[in-house]
Amino acid sequence: MSDLHGRNLIAGTRCDSDSVLKVTSPIDGSQLPGQFCLASLEDVEAAMRAAAAAAEPLAGTTGELRATFLERIASEIMDLGDALIERACLETALPAARLTGERGRTVNQLKMFAAAAREGAWVDARIERALPDRQPLPRPDLRRLKRPIGPVVVFGSSNFPLAFSVAGGDTASALCTGNPVVVKAHRAHPGTSELVAEAIQRAVAACGLPAGTFSMLHGAGSEIGIALVKHPATRAVGFTGSQAAGRALCDAAAARPDPIPVFAEMSSLNPVFLLPNALADRAAAIAQGFVGSMTLGVGQFCTKPGLVFAAVGPQLDRFKAAVAEAIMAVAPASMLTAEIRDAFEQGRDGVTGQPRTTVLARSATSADPARTEAAGLVVETDADTFLASERLADEVFGPFAVVVAVQSADQFLQIARRLEGQLTATLHGSTADLAEAGPLVELLAARAGRLIVNGWPTGVEVCTAMQHGGPWPATSDARFTSVGTAALERFIRPVCYQDVPQSLLPAALQDGNPLGILRLVEGVLDRH
Repeated sequence: MSDLHGRNLIAGTRCDSDSVLKVTSPIDGSQLPGQFCLASLEDVEAAMRAAAAAAEPLAGTTGELRATFLERIASEIMDLGDALIERACLETALPAARLTGERGRTVNQLKMFAAAAREGAWVDARIERALPDRQPLPRPDLRRLKRPIGPVVVFGSSNFPLAFSVAGGDTASALCTGNPVVVKAHRAHPGTSELVAEAIQRAVAACGLPAGTFSMLHGAGSEIGIALVKHPATRAVGFTGSQAAGRALCDAAAARPDPIPVFAEMSSLNPVFLLPNALADRAAAIAQGFVGSMTLGVGQFCTKPGLVFAAVGPQLDRFKAAVAEAIMAVAPASMLTAEIRDAFEQGRDGVTGQPRTTVLARSATSADPARTEAAGLVVETDADTFLASERLADEVFGPFAVVVAVQSADQFLQIARRLEGQLTATLHGSTADLAEAGPLVELLAARAGRLIVNGWPTGVEVCTAMQHGGPWPATSDARFTSVGTAALERFIRPVCYQDVPQSLLPAALQDGNPLGILRLVEGVLDRH
């Protein structure tokens, strides 16, 4: 830990500043080793200027070189060994086993994007050759592909210090497609961020890439973050965090003379619908699964189930009794930061204070404020109260959820229509339940990016078919995902070449297909 230098990293150079950030551990409030220089507006200018200078040469690199680069980042991260896990534990209070798994996910998604860079089909090459004799008008030669968008600003997240931070999915997908990246490190884990940033810098140097390929700055989002978004060289933004912060970035990007896209993942309640026969058949098992998912990681997952809608009746009573038993057994645990813990308590108290809302169950052990702890809590209400109260549909980030008693199938539909955009929506149903659930499924598919049946939303598989995004306010653009290979679609743009000579065409569009990639030629996919 004493090796942490605490400087901003700008295009391969360590940069000092007069203002510093000191970090305390959420585990016990102790000050951690190291202090971290807060970037200035001049540092923002330097980082973005270097990224702009790197954009053209980086866009011209081969997929093989970018694949080698991403694989080298993965190797450098693994070479950090226990030091990375130990520092992340101290800064986040997340257990070593969780962080070890997250490191594996981070490395694997880097390798996944390396494979995508090497294969090259992400350019989505399309060719329609000229038809000079077509009547009444000839058709020109038209060829289309996707290119890097330019410098991307990435904001590290609080709850995933590795997989959604400095070398996380946003950074990996941007680098895969040849875009320079400037990261605004999260203030909650600057030491972890520095270790990973240095790993990326070593990979940049080892692969001979432009120095401006990567930079990382420490600083407040309200100042440095907004300045990064507003900088003329910035072409896109990747963000994971609160709705308030995400909206501020979106507004800043929209107010630019040249508006740019902000791909923000923000708030989600991830509603769960418990249909009657499923609840009758396995109320206790569903309750165990729900409490496990709701309290996983102290409820600090973007996919935490925060709302449960269940049909009234004896089966619901059994479910609630099982939930109460399970919640009482969940010990309080430290949240990521004191600020996040305070926001949790404020949001929790705001919901529990609503009329006709009562506590269903809470952890048997009280939370210790000195350890930044939060205790599990579930409240209950009825569907009419839920439908009449906007506050009950507010996200509470932490180990908290609301169980809502629903009177009828029509009321399930009424609730689904009222919901805002979500990352996920879950149904638990028997075969008979699901046979009747078509209208509910259609409503939920219109409001969520991922629909789950007889499972739980925590746990996001990193693969080609994953969708991690949803309508506002879950994300700022429901057309895209921040997980899986489709995430790279955020940081590319299409260009059409009309009647351009072969010698001037990108290799992916040349007749001989020198890259050997799969292309859509005259409406037919082939590699010729």
